[in-house]
Parts: sequence; structure tokens; C-alpha cells
Amino acid sequence: MLRRYLALGLMAAHIAAAPALAQTERKDLAVFNDVAKAVQQYSNFTIFDDIAANVSEGTVVLTGRVTMPYKRSAIEKRIAKVDGVHAVVNRIITLPTSPFDDELRYQVARAIYGHSSFWHYAAMANPPIHIVVENGHVKLTGVVNSNVERMLARSLATSFGAFSVKSELKTDAEVKADLERLGNN
Repeated sequence: MLRRYLALGLMAAHIAAAPALAQTERKDLAVFNDVAKAVQQYSNFTIFDDIAANVSEGTVVLTGRVTMPYKRSAIEKRIAKVDGVHAVVNRIITLPTSPFDDELRYQVARAIYGHSSFWHYAAMANPPIHIVVENGHVKLTGVVNSNVERMLARSLATSFGAFSVKSELKTDAEVKADLERLGNN
């Protein structure tokens, strides 16, 4: 699911950029898929981190947030080794350390992944719902199966005294529709 969600960002970048040759787009898509795989296979990438990537002509722009500074540099090094990557622009932000944020992360994660509606996600090697907490503000990212799951996840996340809860969760259907729409342009 994460790969499809990240692929949407890549497709949007191609649409927004100047038109490129079909071969270049295919090559960028292949590089992007390898980048997504490299991030997902990084053993320290957790549900508390959120990474997005855009690829254009071999240049990868990384954005998002991670919980520890070493993750930022380790992910950049992994991406630089991907075949077809010529340059990496690392715009990943390291989240500030805060006992309040840490506790909030764990409470929200336990509430979401401990709920029976999300057990099937919790059993995955890379669970698709990411919980980013920054200065008491919660942001949920990733892909879920339905609008009901999206609303339930947001509802569960609001129970712990966060200053705000923002859901950027997308459903599978929304991601598929966006990809189809972008593919038709």
C-alpha cells in the first residue's frame, strides 16, 4: 500500500514538471520503485517516520519526518546507492525529542493498531498507517482500505490530549482514482 501511495507523489511530480520522454518517465518510475523499496526495507524505518520521494531525471528529493537524526542520513545513503540515482536532495526533518511526543506516539499507535479493525495492518512488516507527532500535533499518513477506516483511525487518535490531529490518510480507491486520472492527462 505504501508503494502505491508514494507512487502517487511521483506521478504528480511528472505531471507538474515539463513533459518528458516516455522512456525517461519509465526510468524514473523504476528508480522511484527502487527508492520506495529501499526506504521500506530500512530496518529502522517505523510507523513513527514518514518519508516521501520525488524522482526526476535521476534526482531524488526526499521529504518527510523521522524520529532520530541518524535515520535521516542513513536513508539518504541508502537512496544514493539505488541504481539510476544521480543526486539526492535530502529535505527530511528530524522531529524534536520530547517525552510528551513520545508518549503520545505510543498511545496513538496502541489505540489504532490495538483496535480489532486494524489488526490486519499491525501484522504487516510495514504497517501502512504512519503516526507523526511533532510538538503535540498528530498527523496520520498512509493508505487504508476504506473511508470508515480513515475516520476510525482519526477518531482513535483524538483521545489522548494532542493539540491537533490531522489525517492525511488516503483510501485505496482514492489512490487508484488519482493514478488513473494522472495517467489520462
